[in-house]
Amino acid sequence: MVIQGTPDMIEVRRSNVHGMGVFALKPIPKGTRLIEYVGERVSHQEADSRYEEKDANDAHTFLFIVDSRTVIDAGVDGNDARFFNHACNPNCESVIEAKRVYIETTRDIAPGEELTYDYQIQRERDDPPDIDEVFACHCGAPDCRGTMLWPTKRPEPRKRKPKKKAGGRRARKKSEARARTRTRASRKKKGSRRR
Repeated sequence: MVIQGTPDMIEVRRSNVHGMGVFALKPIPKGTRLIEYVGERVSHQEADSRYEEKDANDAHTFLFIVDSRTVIDAGVDGNDARFFNHACNPNCESVIEAKRVYIETTRDIAPGEELTYDYQIQRERDDPPDIDEVFACHCGAPDCRGTMLWPTKRPEPRKRKPKKKAGGRRARKKSEARARTRTRASRKKKGSRRR
């Protein structure tokens, strides 16, 4: 499949949103498939292990979930697609077709405009209280929700009855400790971007 756009339609340069960003070099019509999100394809377990030692306050990765078995790590053999920034009112979206990920425009784009899409990173029940700050959004949109996480309200933890198992409290503590040590690399995003 031929990808429309790159390299004569977009360029990577310094962004006011975050670090580097992707910008339009010329007018781009709505519905243009700009670029494929590529990198090394790994399992979820491998993606988690790669970022296990990462600083808890650093949410930056180049991971994109393709399906329940595959994650693309654009930090290895990736292309310019990894530099698309998050925005709460984006002008692009990610599209998954035949286990491949593409970035497409959702409206007409003017030259010089930064190209963005909503990462919609899913919340998890065991998120720490400062998770919104860790995944803070600085897109500047009037309707910015202040975070790359989706939805905007944290789910209420379900109340569970304690289970009685052989091993009792020690086994529960060990599994709870394992759950707390998971990294942000294990986060799932609606639309499949992992940050």
